[in-house]
Amino acid sequence: MNEDAQKALTTHELELRRGTVVFASLVACSRPQYGYSLLTTLTEAGIPTEANTLYPLLRRLEKQGLLTSEWSTEQARPRKYYTVTDSGAEVAAALHSQWLELDSSITKLWKDGTP
Repeated sequence: MNEDAQKALTTHELELRRGTVVFASLVACSRPQYGYSLLTTLTEAGIPTEANTLYPLLRRLEKQGLLTSEWSTEQARPRKYYTVTDSGAEVAAALHSQWLELDSSITKLWKDGTP
């Protein structure tokens, strides 16, 4: 792959991952997660994410009402746990439907004329 194509690929991969991390975070927070546990969950699922990307995202999703947070002081170090709200679960379900539709459409396009 030439240098220009590699740069374009890198740019488009980042764009694709941004939306995927939002969707994956909503799904993963169906059970309470603190930041580092969510990073680990996403990485283990094949969606590696940087902390400096995830923490602002969590705050944004909370501000949008898609996640709620609660501090836990049961352990030596306090942790802020995030859980998906009912609205967040609805958004995640809608994103899942769109994901499946897009996957089906792209798969069909790929089969009809692989580049």
